Amino acid sequence: MTDMGGERVTEAVESAVALLRTAVDRDWEGVPAGRVEWSCRTTATHIAEDLIAYAGQLAGRAKDAYVPFEITLEEGTDNPGVIQVIETTGALFATTLRTTPREVRAFHPYPFRSAGREGFAAMGVAEVLLHAHDIAEGLGLAYEPPAHLPEYVLTRIFPHVQPGPDHWRTLLWATGRGDLPGRAPVTAWRWNNNLVLDTDRLTLEGVSPAAAADLAAGGSGGFDWVVGGPFQGTREASGMVLKAYEAGVHRPEFGLFVLVRREDDLAIGGMGFHGAPDEEGRAEIGYDLVEGARGRGYATEALRELARWSLARDDVNTLFATVERANVPSQGVVARAGFTKASEDAEFLAYELGR
Repeated sequence: MTDMGGERVTEAVESAVALLRTAVDRDWEGVPAGRVEWSCRTTATHIAEDLIAYAGQLAGRAKDAYVPFEITLEEGTDNPGVIQVIETTGALFATTLRTTPREVRAFHPYPFRSAGREGFAAMGVAEVLLHAHDIAEGLGLAYEPPAHLPEYVLTRIFPHVQPGPDHWRTLLWATGRGDLPGRAPVTAWRWNNNLVLDTDRLTLEGVSPAAAADLAAGGSGGFDWVVGGPFQGTREASGMVLKAYEAGVHRPEFGLFVLVRREDDLAIGGMGFHGAPDEEGRAEIGYDLVEGARGRGYATEALRELARWSLARDDVNTLFATVERANVPSQGVVARAGFTKASEDAEFLAYELGR
């Protein structure tokens, strides 16, 4: 799983530009773009605005807001000129993605106030594909991008949307642009970038369905791992994430997090939930570390942060963890994180932490 998103952005732009070139002699200004309120001309310009804005967020390492700039087309720019601007901003964005380090995150409001390069890439691909669809609908043209591009978007920034047999139709439905049999129409939507939590020495990075699929299949999930990683427990947890996603019950904030050391950007383990909280607000946490990273307090540090974050939510009242009786180091982790022993049997000890 080595793609940083630049190649996908380039493919999306090429797909949209191929469509636009078939209608370069048409009136774009006087025709509404599908279901949006803009004209086809404004929508085409907006594609370029998004591409350069996302490039700016990453290149400028924006932390708290959008970088305060915008692009304006010169007066008299014709349709071929608009296409040229889309191609140019797409190239700039793709280059930015290829040169941005994996650990960089920049401001984006939805839903957790930041996104990494893969999230921005998926947002950029979504903007290109969806607005190309809007323009095509307005001009009465047929448009269907390569199937792997909407799949790329869905598995990275729509983790809450159950996949369907047709990725393009699923993405159109998820963004209020189409219907799917057996699913209610979508009237309001937002994509969902992964949650990242910070501690002094670590980042806890939420795992997307795309990364979970790669980890479950024996890959790296897009992370650089310390020697010996990822541990089998992380791969098994990734399989659980993938099954929940395919069943349409995945709650990404209650999924799996990869623990990444700040000092060298190496992944050292996994930590996360066995599912969303139940009706009583109880949620189970599990974790593992690669052997070479054990004994340094990383698991305790991560568990304290994940517990703090989850118990601050209205839908979580109690966290619990089940530890093998023979696993004394893990018992120490939960105890240092503030959990207390709630029950035990011949094989396991159960620990709880409440508000």
